[in-house]
Amino acid sequence: MMLPVKKFTHFIEQNNLFTSTDKVLAAVSGGMDSVLIVHLLKAAGYNFGIAHCNFQLRGDESTADQEFCKQLAMQAGVPFHTIKFDTQQYAADQKISIQMAARDLRYQWFEQVRQCNDYSVIALAHHQNDTIETILLNLTRGTGIAGLHGILPQNGHLVRPLLFLNRDEIQNLIVKNNLAYVEDSSNASTKYARNKIRHEVIPKLKELNPNLENTFENNLRHFRDMEILLETKLAELKEELFIENDDDIYLSLSAIKKLNPIRLLLFKLLQEYGFNETTIDDVIASLDKHSGRVFEAADYKLILDRDNIILTKKETGQQENALINQDSHTLNYGNYKLTILHDDSPLIIKDNPMAIAVDTDLLMYPLTMRTWQQSDVFYPLGMKTRKKLSDFFINQKVPLHTKSQVPLLINGNGDIIWIGGYRLDERYKVNKNTKKVTIFELIRI
Repeated sequence: MMLPVKKFTHFIEQNNLFTSTDKVLAAVSGGMDSVLIVHLLKAAGYNFGIAHCNFQLRGDESTADQEFCKQLAMQAGVPFHTIKFDTQQYAADQKISIQMAARDLRYQWFEQVRQCNDYSVIALAHHQNDTIETILLNLTRGTGIAGLHGILPQNGHLVRPLLFLNRDEIQNLIVKNNLAYVEDSSNASTKYARNKIRHEVIPKLKELNPNLENTFENNLRHFRDMEILLETKLAELKEELFIENDDDIYLSLSAIKKLNPIRLLLFKLLQEYGFNETTIDDVIASLDKHSGRVFEAADYKLILDRDNIILTKKETGQQENALINQDSHTLNYGNYKLTILHDDSPLIIKDNPMAIAVDTDLLMYPLTMRTWQQSDVFYPLGMKTRKKLSDFFINQKVPLHTKSQVPLLINGNGDIIWIGGYRLDERYKVNKNTKKVTIFELIRI
């Protein structure tokens, strides 16, 4: 048998796909590509088993394929794993296409077999033409640079040791070595997008460039290098631009405006948080406008603040009001723990915005801990006139998204006693007539 065993093992070693001591699970449909991978693994002396999925989509043909793969495993003297799927029912239940259903089912099952039988990797029979088809599909549907690198030799536990061969080379090896295989009749149908590209688009491209596979292989190397370059640049930008502030991330507006190309870099920086290109376009268009705009993804939102873009996780819901009784000593509220201490001496607390001392005789229980409301007013410490809480937040440059998280201590008569972490109300300060104080302290948890 004349097989390219040296090229096969060289490609495996060059790409660190697996070693001679690893146990390999070969995904085998029975077609030319997967049959060749079985014979190459056997000829190279690797320890492997065969996994075959019967999707029950082609009646007797599916059953015949399953039996063929079983006989192939027996001839190779390797373990055989197989399963039958109700693919149509799964597709209907998940509301996805038959192709996507088959993909989900097989990869989930391959991984189960790998884990349960101590296989190191799952070997798939993709070759160079599969990569070309994938790139053309991605370009047709819309893609970034990641969609241009094609099918990688390794992705986690999935390895593709046939990527050194194209379809014509595989077919020649099958014919020359008289290797038996089965033909999936659905591969000839052009109702699937990939098959349409395979049978109608690529032949036309090969008329323009008979060395299409080699040209694409060279292009892939360039695309992969560019992807690495972009990832390196993004890592550097994250280190430079992402400033963590409690649970939020601050990105300087002036630094964002200097990004070039801004659309690509800002999108790639924020893509992992669920923001799409349309939202990024809206963000860029708003950079020189008034602050306050909010841009939302599924789990995160971007807030255009005065000097920063603030990336914050969406709140799960409005914080409920919490009551504080006279005998209370602690209270957990949102991201804070409130401690309460009573003292007989008229203690005044200075230079600690997270703690206050209040004249005990002015307190009317039960007190309430809540967040701000649009109509809230109070008398800031040191002032004799009242001020809207919304104006106070603006003067204090409280970020828009954190206003709703600031805890307020409310007296039984409805007065605001304390803007937690910011300012005591003038009416509740300790004075010369104070006999007892109650100390409230907030601790972030």
